Amino acid sequence: MPKCKFYIVDVFAERKFEGNQLAVFICEKKILDSEMQKIAKEMNYSETTFITSTENFDVRIFTPEIELPFAGHPTIGTALVLQQEIVKNNIKTMLLNLKIGQIPVLFKYKSGKAEEIWMEQNPPTFKKFFDTALISQTLNLKEEDIDIRFPIQEVSTGIPFIIVP
Repeated sequence: MPKCKFYIVDVFAERKFEGNQLAVFICEKKILDSEMQKIAKEMNYSETTFITSTENFDVRIFTPEIELPFAGHPTIGTALVLQQEIVKNNIKTMLLNLKIGQIPVLFKYKSGKAEEIWMEQNPPTFKKFFDTALISQTLNLKEEDIDIRFPIQEVSTGIPFIIVP
């Protein structure tokens, strides 16, 4: 297993030890998928990222159990590490290469430090529809609790969710 530098990032926080923790690994040499998965399981954060190319900003995202094609807070936290540790200047935009494709990340600075980091998600894809009776029973809801003016539908900008109105 190659040696990798790593950083613990508090995403969505103004102070250390707050927000949503993320482990970000910078691996200069090839690391196997199985090794990334073992490290993510050992870290036991909701997500752990691996920067597999500091030149192209290739990033992989793992939970303790599986690899994800996309997730929001890991994208933002990893972009911050890239900006501070690799790029080392106040760039306005960066493109991260994730499993779902390129995700633009935008930076705003105050007193020379990144104060706000935004990302653009992929446009939503609208997929499968679901039956109101089935979903209400599954979620232990009354059918009248669901707004039938809108469909129950799977929607994704990277990870699919079922939207129940």
